[in-house]
Amino acid sequence: MKITEDEVKHIVKLARLSLSEDELSIYQGQLNAIIGHIEQLNTLDTTGVEPTSHVLPITNVMRDDVHMASLSNDEALKNAPDPSGNFYRVPKIIE
Repeated sequence: MKITEDEVKHIVKLARLSLSEDELSIYQGQLNAIIGHIEQLNTLDTTGVEPTSHVLPITNVMRDDVHMASLSNDEALKNAPDPSGNFYRVPKIIE
């Protein structure tokens, strides 16, 4: 299966790119090379090969979600450079 110049132009339009005629032919060649490699992979016999989402076995390494008390207001604000009551004071950024 070969990609035509019109199909490349359509892809370029969808990607909202602006390419010259020389660049169109370069990308057409590159896309055809990619499709050629995929067609080569499609010729392989994969019977008996289980589908995988990752080549290495992955296990969840996250800890269990344990309910615990959160910080008090005083603990949360003790390192704040300029607290105001129970709030963080930050520099004004909108005039």
